Amino acid sequence: MCSDEALLTAVADGDQTALRALYERHASATLRLIRRLTSDQGVAEEILQETWLAVWRSAKGFRGDSSARGWLMGVARRQAHNQLRKSRPQLADLSEAHEVPDPAPGVEEQIVREAEHTELLAAVRALPGHLREVLALVLVDELAYTEVATVLAIPVGTVKSRMSHARRRLGSMLAATRLEGSGRS
Repeated sequence: MCSDEALLTAVADGDQTALRALYERHASATLRLIRRLTSDQGVAEEILQETWLAVWRSAKGFRGDSSARGWLMGVARRQAHNQLRKSRPQLADLSEAHEVPDPAPGVEEQIVREAEHTELLAAVRALPGHLREVLALVLVDELAYTEVATVLAIPVGTVKSRMSHARRRLGSMLAATRLEGSGRS
């Protein structure tokens, strides 16, 4: 099994099999990243295709300053931002919306789940976007700080600082919510 870096070098030399191997390893993570930037599945898939086309075209630009995964996620993020900047939001007529059956569990189970996650989700949503973005790349996409730095085109120290700020803010918000919930303000 070749390393991602070796596969990216092979892609730079025109190896389509290496591109396919990289795609199989990283397409789901790049799609997750793109889906956080757009809620439209069709647009996300289009951006994913553009991302891998950009990887094919620009693989020679990979210098090895970061991991191949970090470089790939950076390409995906740039492609998404470029595409989303160009497109105008399409408005849908609500009368045309189809009712979708709710795949959620029963009411009791749903209430228990929501009670467990509501505080944390509210606290994460209350974070500024730059902190949420770093938090998602580290915790959801499981990228190392150096990879996050590459994806966001910021110094590693800034990634560490943002994670520290995010943790501190989340801790403060959750502690405040628990104090309010217990009746002690």
